[in-house]
Amino acid sequence: QVQLVESGGGLVQAGGSLRLSCAASGQTASTYTMAWFRQAPGKEREFVAAITLSRSTNYADSVKGRFTISRDNAKNTGYLQMNSLKPDDTAVYYCAANSGWYVGPRDSAYGFWGQGTQVTVSS
Repeated sequence: QVQLVESGGGLVQAGGSLRLSCAASGQTASTYTMAWFRQAPGKEREFVAAITLSRSTNYADSVKGRFTISRDNAKNTGYLQMNSLKPDDTAVYYCAANSGWYVGPRDSAYGFWGQGTQVTVSS
């Protein structure tokens, strides 16, 4: 079993930056593939980025070149560095994990989820 806790959300102006963190706990948490999803009001949850234990990554087209996913396996923590933020990035951001190597956008493939952290980008 893996528990995930996000932090780092907040209010930022367009063009600004935020770094989200996802602290994972559990016996084998450090080996899991970690991902970020987001859900804006009135919209479906969407994939943002994912990273494997060996640091293979995958990004949604909408965030490529602006967001960077990383992880510190020694700290069992994943990160999402978000730069050049836009109002359209406003959403609740969720950390997710799976025990395999899947880094795709299918949310049903991720068995563990955090509670989410709010990111608001003002124009």
